[in-house]
Amino acid sequence: MANIKSAIKQAQLAKVRTQRNKAVRSQVKTAARKVVQAAASGDGAAGAEALRSAMSTIDRAAAKGILHRRTAARKKSRLAKRINKLGA
Repeated sequence: MANIKSAIKQAQLAKVRTQRNKAVRSQVKTAARKVVQAAASGDGAAGAEALRSAMSTIDRAAAKGILHRRTAARKKSRLAKRINKLGA
């Protein structure tokens, strides 16, 4: 355990950041799950709307540095591929 005042503060801040990052990652997973469910049901309109929402959530996570930009791009690409299969 940290004894120095600044180290104690940094440990506290790390906990806060960890919780915030977990919440954002959870939102990304939930948004992706909604896209997958819409694709599985075959509903193109709901899938497109879920995809738009998921892309926004993923972009925000990448902008905050919670997801790496290439990870975000990969996730968006895979979700878009699922929805595009419905139209074909």
